Amino acid sequence: MQLEDYFNFLAPNDIRLKGSRIGIETILYEYIYRNRTPEEIAKIYTSLSLDQVYATILYYLQHQESVSQYITEWLEWGHQMREEQRQNPSPIVQKLMKLKAEKEATKLKNA
Repeated sequence: MQLEDYFNFLAPNDIRLKGSRIGIETILYEYIYRNRTPEEIAKIYTSLSLDQVYATILYYLQHQESVSQYITEWLEWGHQMREEQRQNPSPIVQKLMKLKAEKEATKLKNA
């Protein structure tokens, strides 16, 4: 089995582990930024085998420059999406924020 056989290369910015919807960025974030061991990661993502976790780490080590760029773009995209959601909340989020503000105002008024 080749290392690449562990992955579905759906797009340049979308590499997932075969048999799952989990992207390599999810595993690598746990490994690189949260300093989790492969065994810990496999316990968190129970749909993955320990082999798949190790294959993801090995793929990263063999393609460090391109995968680092992939992760950087993924993190930037996530930041942009959170900022967009903050600036343009959905109607339900707006309603929840209004209810929270009303509750806070009532608390202050009754204090």
